[in-house]
Amino acid sequence: MIKVNAVGDACPIPVVKTKNAIKELNGSGSVETLVDNEIAVQNLTKMADQKGYKVESKKIKDDLYSVIMTIGEVQTENEDKAPVVSDNTRGSIAVISSGVMGTGDDTLGAMLMKSFLFALTQQESLPEAVLFYNGGAKLTCEGSASLEDISYLAEHGVEILTCGTCLKHYGLSDKLKIGGVTNMYEIVERMSRAAHIIKP
Repeated sequence: MIKVNAVGDACPIPVVKTKNAIKELNGSGSVETLVDNEIAVQNLTKMADQKGYKVESKKIKDDLYSVIMTIGEVQTENEDKAPVVSDNTRGSIAVISSGVMGTGDDTLGAMLMKSFLFALTQQESLPEAVLFYNGGAKLTCEGSASLEDISYLAEHGVEILTCGTCLKHYGLSDKLKIGGVTNMYEIVERMSRAAHIIKP
């Protein structure tokens, strides 16, 4: 088993370190990654699920978690292929980095963002995914005025992903209402593979 110490590392370093360790296995084996927060555990678990690895996580003590991934030959053969969500990368994705649209008046900007998300639901061709980060992370959380529109997108097959580091920064880790948690590694990966990026 390869052990990876990612305690104190900011997103997406735990994911990157774990991916590098998996490459060192040369076929099969296990990687144990130590992290200090639940968001990192979620990010690592999601990566394992996408790749088809067996994954187990446990809390060792306050601010210390263990995530063990077991990689077999079958999974390793698929290691360099795109994850399960790769079908989405052939289309467009939307990226939302703020709770407001444009600069100037934030009240107006909030209204514009709400209108933008509604307009997105009305398009003939919906994006494959919407990525929310920085101030945009607030839009997928409890109290957001856009939850109805974002829910509509999710119900119609659009993947909704919110940056875990951003949720933690704003104290919203337990307030997420729609979609899943992602990390900067996946955000960059998804943006780089997208055919088209929609940004308000």
